[in-house]
Amino acid sequence: MSPKIVKVQVAGRPEQQFPVGTPLIDIVGRQDAAGENLLGAIVNNRLVSLSAPLFGPANIVPLTLHSREGKQIYRRSISLVLVQAAFEVAPQARLRIGQSIGDAYFFEWISETPLDAATVQEIGARMRSLVAEDHPFELERFDINEAIELFRAEGDEARVRLLKTRRDPLVPIVSLAKGVHSICFNPVAPSTGSLGGFELAFYNDGLILRFPAPGPSNRHEIHDMPGIFRVYRETRRFNEQLGVGDVGQFNDVCISGGVGEIVKVAEASHEKAIANIADRIAEREGVRLALIAGPSSSGKTTFSKRLSLQLRVNGIRPVALSLDDYYVNRVNTPLDEDGKYDFETIEALDLELLNDQLSRLLKGELVHTPRYDFTTGERVPKDQWRPMRIGPRDLLVVEGIHGLNERLTAAIPGEQKFRIYISALTQLTIDDHERIFTSDSRLIRRIVRDRVYRGYTAEKTIEMWPSVRRGEQNHIFPFQEQADAVFNSTLVYEHAVLKTYAERFLLEVPRESPAYVEAERLLRFLSLFVSIFPAEVPPTSLLREFIGGSSFSY
Repeated sequence: MSPKIVKVQVAGRPEQQFPVGTPLIDIVGRQDAAGENLLGAIVNNRLVSLSAPLFGPANIVPLTLHSREGKQIYRRSISLVLVQAAFEVAPQARLRIGQSIGDAYFFEWISETPLDAATVQEIGARMRSLVAEDHPFELERFDINEAIELFRAEGDEARVRLLKTRRDPLVPIVSLAKGVHSICFNPVAPSTGSLGGFELAFYNDGLILRFPAPGPSNRHEIHDMPGIFRVYRETRRFNEQLGVGDVGQFNDVCISGGVGEIVKVAEASHEKAIANIADRIAEREGVRLALIAGPSSSGKTTFSKRLSLQLRVNGIRPVALSLDDYYVNRVNTPLDEDGKYDFETIEALDLELLNDQLSRLLKGELVHTPRYDFTTGERVPKDQWRPMRIGPRDLLVVEGIHGLNERLTAAIPGEQKFRIYISALTQLTIDDHERIFTSDSRLIRRIVRDRVYRGYTAEKTIEMWPSVRRGEQNHIFPFQEQADAVFNSTLVYEHAVLKTYAERFLLEVPRESPAYVEAERLLRFLSLFVSIFPAEVPPTSLLREFIGGSSFSY
């Protein structure tokens, strides 16, 4: 019997026909028309490896480093090359993936022998030779019991724990050069030959793997972020003290009935951190203005409410000032590169008015602050502005994405300001080589909040997310190291709670929607967790900002 022939449409090419079972790489090749390496593909709105066979009629979008999905495939694949090279150079050591630092990943070095620059150079050299040798990534499907025994034999207890709660009969496992095995949660590149352009360096007793940027320079500059890295280390140590350093350990705790204690300790840690920040503000002489900034869904609103309570414990009366009321009239709002109103840029705010009123308020003067009508896109008439005056023990609290940008409060002396950066810096890992993206944690929070409170579908939230991320990259992340304090809003148990909401919302995304690719990836991620009932979450928890039931008013 001759093989079934199906129609295939590759983006930018005429329609073709191929037999079912043809590997995608035989259809799209290894490079696009511009000579860029192909790393994977989106087939009928599903993200797949190029080694995957064709199953039926298909619309294929090949992926390079110029796409978000292509970048993810590259980073996942070159990380596996690093793991393999480190295993060959120093088999007694273990690498554990850590914090994302700009366009790079940090890897912890776990060994009785400390890491040194010479060993890093040797590992980097072996990585380059693995790329030059163009080894294929070998993808196999193991019976789950065989997979557990494989990882147990390799001393990989993190993956053994993870697989104990899986009910899929088969486990996709990827390896390179007949070396270290990893669970293939998401697509990898077809081979190592498409993974050039990386850099490996010695960093804080570990390794930092820098990724290439698409374009002529093929390289991103890496900037040291000691404040963020310190919080990463603190969170990692805290998770390990709780006994929940990876998802498998967390699932074990859930099944054994110990998750209630984990929730209580995690919430107590948040409260202690917030109280410490309030104490620092109280102890610093002359502080009159607290500026709170952070990316979308980092929990700024609940943090500011809990910080206000702790400030009152210190005898300070917090007074909130909303930056939303300082937007310029919509017709005067700057336009972005697509010709749309750019509400994320700092020029969308009336900086002159804001700085004038902040200066006067801090002098004790009576000020009438503006009110902005988002329906009309204009300020209300001046006779409807709010009167405000603050006392000598009052502290102005300003929350907004530009809080760390000096231009926002240029008229206020530095000694009168205390800047706080909030982000969900997730340090729970899936296993030693697969990290949980901080941006994914925030996106899942936002999907749940938008669906519960704002009537937005998961499809709409996912479609808006790239624009949100661009705003963060331009207006928040460049200033995060200027903060006086960093608060990590992540909760080690939050994914298990959010799963109970997000799974259904993500299943609502239509298969034909461009958002389906991301929805499917997030569903695969959430499937790794044992669920927790929302009743476990305290009413003052930052997580209640997203799932509802908070004792705070929003």
